Amino acid sequence: MQTLATKDYIVFFLYFIIIVGYGFWIYNRKKKEHTSSKDYFLAEGSLTWWAIGASLIASNISAEQFIGMSGSGFKMGLAIATYEWMAAITLVIVAVFFMPVYLKNKIFTMPQYLNKRYNSNVAMIMAVFWLLLYVFVNLTSILYLGALAISSISGLNITLCMIFLAVFAVMITLGGMKVIGYTDVIQVFFLILGGLITTYLALNLVAKEFGSTGVINGFHLMTTHANDHFHMIFNKSNPNYMDLPGLSVLIGGMLIINLNYWGCNQYITQRALGADLKTARGGILFAAFLKLLMPIIVVLPGIAAFVLYHNGHFQTEMLQDGSINPDRAYPTLLNLLPVGLKGLSFAALTAAIVASLAGKANSIATIFTLDIYKTRLNVNADEKRLVKIGKMAILAAMLIAVVVAPLLGIGKKGGFQFIQECTGLVSPGVFAMFILGFFWKKTTSNAALFAMVGGLLFSILLTVFPTIINLSFLNPIGFAVPNANGVFEIPFIDRMGFVFLICVIGMYIISIYETKKGVPTNGLEVDSSMFKISPSFTVGMLVIVFSVAALYTIFW
Repeated sequence: MQTLATKDYIVFFLYFIIIVGYGFWIYNRKKKEHTSSKDYFLAEGSLTWWAIGASLIASNISAEQFIGMSGSGFKMGLAIATYEWMAAITLVIVAVFFMPVYLKNKIFTMPQYLNKRYNSNVAMIMAVFWLLLYVFVNLTSILYLGALAISSISGLNITLCMIFLAVFAVMITLGGMKVIGYTDVIQVFFLILGGLITTYLALNLVAKEFGSTGVINGFHLMTTHANDHFHMIFNKSNPNYMDLPGLSVLIGGMLIINLNYWGCNQYITQRALGADLKTARGGILFAAFLKLLMPIIVVLPGIAAFVLYHNGHFQTEMLQDGSINPDRAYPTLLNLLPVGLKGLSFAALTAAIVASLAGKANSIATIFTLDIYKTRLNVNADEKRLVKIGKMAILAAMLIAVVVAPLLGIGKKGGFQFIQECTGLVSPGVFAMFILGFFWKKTTSNAALFAMVGGLLFSILLTVFPTIINLSFLNPIGFAVPNANGVFEIPFIDRMGFVFLICVIGMYIISIYETKKGVPTNGLEVDSSMFKISPSFTVGMLVIVFSVAALYTIFW
C-alpha cells in the first residue's frame, strides 16, 4: 500500500492552511457584502479577469481530467486532448457571442434565462433537472473519483477521503463566490505547478529508459516509441474510433459538447455572470490560454506511462482485478515522486478536486435558492434569508453526495464516461434550446419543450437502436462502426450531432407553425453592436485559433 511520508504531509498541510487562511481573510474583508444574495452567489462586480479565468479552469479541471484523461492518454494517446484544445476555441466563441447576450439581458442563472426567454414552466423543469444532474452525477463523480485517487496515493480509507474532500470544499464554498474565485487562483497555481512536476518526472523517466536525459529528449522518444499515440484524428480502423470518431471531433458533436458545457452551464458561466463584459471576456480568454496547456499536464504523463509499461515497468501497478486499468497511470507516476514533491503533487490533485467540488456546490446552491426557493417556495424571502438557504443547500448537497457516491458504480464505468453518458443524453436538446433562443426571436416555448423532452427521447432511442436494428448500412458513410461484439453502433459524439440536428429541425417547424397562429414569443435584447470586440481581445483570440490550428496540423 502506498503512503505519504511525513514531509509530504507537511507540504500538503501547508497548502491546506494557505487555502483556508486566504479564504477566511477574503471572507472577512467582504463579510458586510454577503447580505446580498447576488454578491454571495455571483461575487457581483468583484472578480478580476485573472480571478475569473483561474476559477473557470479550477472548476473544470478535476479528478476526471487528472485520472480519467491521463488514463485515456495511456489508452488512446494525444487525441483525447481534443476535449481541451477544442474547448479553447469554444471559450472564444462563448466570450464573443454568449456573454454579451447574458450580460445585456441581466441573466444571472441559466433557469432565469429560460424563464425570461420562454416561460416559467420551461425554467422550472430545467432547474429541477440541473439540480438532480449536478448532485447525483457531477458532484458524486468528482467526490468519488477524487477520493479514489487520493486513497490510492496516500493509502487512506476511501470513505475518509470523501469526508475530508467534502469538508474542505464546504469550508471554501460557504464563503461565497468571492472566496471561491480568489482561492481558485491559488488552487490553479498548485494545480499547474504540481502537474508540471509530474510531467517533468514522466518525461525524464522515458529519457532515462532509453539511455538519454532531459524532458525534450523524453518527448521525442515518446513520439518515436509510441507514434500511434500522437495522432489527433482517428480513422475507422482505430479501436478508439467509437470514443473519438474522426473529423467529428472538429466539426461535429464535439463542438456541441463544448458549447453546451462552456456556454449553457451554470457551473461554468456563473464565474463571469457577475462581471462587466470586458472583464468577463478577459477572464474567459485567459481560461482559453490555460486550456492549451492542460494536455501537457494531464495527457503526456499518461502516454509516458504507456511507453514505460510496454518496456516492462509498472506491470503490477497498472493491474486491477487481473487486467490493465489505464486510470491507474497517473497515481502510479505520482507514487514515484521523491518525498516533498509527492506532497506538492498530492496537493495539486487535491486542489483540482476541491475547486471543482466548491464550484459545483455553489452552482447547486444558486439554482436552488434563486430559481426554486425564491421563485416558488418563498417569494418574499429577504437577502439574508436567501444567503442562509444557499448555505444550507451546500451542506445538504455535499452530504447527499457523500452518502450516494459509493452506490452508483462510478468506479466500474470510469468517471469520465459516467458523466458523459448521463449528460450526453440531454445536452443536444438543451443546447438547441439555448442557441435558437439566443439568436432566433421566433422560437416558441413549445419548441423549447420539444427540444428538452424530445432530445432526451431521441438520445435514448439512438442509444438502444443497435440492439434492435442492424445499423451496418450506416457504415459506408462513417456513422456506424462495429463494437467488440460485432454490433454496429453510432459513436457517442456523432449521436449527439444527430440529436442536435433533429431538435433544431423540430424546433423550427413548431416555431413557424405557432408564430403563424399568432403565438407570442419573448425575444431577448440582441443587436450586432453587442458582439464587437476590442483590439487586444482580437489579438488574443487569433493567437488561440492559430495555436490550435498549428497543433492539429502537427499531430494530425
